[in-house]
Amino acid sequence: MYKPVHPGRIIRDDYLEPLEMKVGHLAASLGISRQTMSAILNERAGISPEMALRLSEAFDTTPDLWLTMQRNYDLFVAQQKFTAKGLVKRVYLSVIR
Repeated sequence: MYKPVHPGRIIRDDYLEPLEMKVGHLAASLGISRQTMSAILNERAGISPEMALRLSEAFDTTPDLWLTMQRNYDLFVAQQKFTAKGLVKRVYLSVIR
């Protein structure tokens, strides 16, 4: 299984860099702090439903696009931790009749 790309990388590589836009300018246009935008771009924070709405409006995309990317990324990271730690043992239930 491949590691999905974090939405922050997509924003950085596909929007900020080609548009030669600064982090502060994007943050201001989204109505958020520069620190919040920086955390997303540096993959330290995820995309919330509210942020997905802001991004979809700014970049003419859908909120589902951003939420799906974030969900796929989060699920992959969780699976890696889950598998590495062997957190859950399979439970076999028998039906008593």
